[in-house]
Amino acid sequence: MKKILVLGGTGFVGAHVCEKLARHGWQVTVPTRRRANALAVQHLPGLTVLELNVHDEAALASAVAGQDAVVNLVAILHGDQATFEHVHVALPQKLARVCLAAGVAQVVHVSALGADALQPARLPSMYLRTKSEGEAVLLQAAQGGSAGAAADKGFDLSILRPSVIFGAQDKFLNLFAKLQKILPVMPLAGASARFQPVWVEDVASAVVACLQSDVGLPSPRTIELAGPQVFTLKQLVQLAAQLSGTCAGRGRPVLPLPDWAGRLQATLMGFAPGEPLMSLDNLDSMKIDNVASGKFPDLDALGIHAAALEPVAQAYLSVK
Repeated sequence: MKKILVLGGTGFVGAHVCEKLARHGWQVTVPTRRRANALAVQHLPGLTVLELNVHDEAALASAVAGQDAVVNLVAILHGDQATFEHVHVALPQKLARVCLAAGVAQVVHVSALGADALQPARLPSMYLRTKSEGEAVLLQAAQGGSAGAAADKGFDLSILRPSVIFGAQDKFLNLFAKLQKILPVMPLAGASARFQPVWVEDVASAVVACLQSDVGLPSPRTIELAGPQVFTLKQLVQLAAQLSGTCAGRGRPVLPLPDWAGRLQATLMGFAPGEPLMSLDNLDSMKIDNVASGKFPDLDALGIHAAALEPVAQAYLSVK
């Protein structure tokens, strides 16, 4: 029975990944700072919840010991430079060291479409730059690099780069649908930014496929996860209204904001308590289209037929 440690297993994507892994009969371990965060997955057969801080390298090493594979889903969308580096770079560095020391055979790391492990500095946002730097750390370790510690051999590595992920509990289409039930008009920064949304179930299936013994792609492998359709942000906002039935499916008027106004809006949102709806760094990320480059294998290479957005989103937005 394969033993798999899932970092970020209590999150939106993580819950779907854990469910699929459990369905395969594999033994899954999910670390979390608070056991209460794991309510959505702790009922799964063969799943163990560990209370620990994955950023504590000694605790992470203890959790990794004896595992056959590790899946890293830990990521943030908002923060300052230090916070992004802590989550997207320092954690992969620690993970590489402990996996090499423990002789872990496989690592699956979920990154982001638009990342570039070879040229992180060219990217426009802290999010994309640090995602890229985290990829580079793991690539070096997978190829037998030190990652801060001596190692004779690396590990099998899959780097998955999804576009924006949609699904019943997403904070993307659901948010647009909710806002249009409240606001009389939708002022929208980055309205022309392009996305290729991918279903959370397809992302989870890709993780499982990479953990199979017959992936069919040499390691280290980078795989782009994207759906079959490309939308602008404005189109996605309008689609969320249509599918949720706001104003009889017409939605609210969408007011695209010029760059200066969008950046002002994002700056003001940053002063509000809680996680911002849009940050300056989010806007910077949208300077690069969030669509597949075609330079890397995709879901088809894993034997997965990407689901279209509308039929899936219709099922969960229509009840809003």
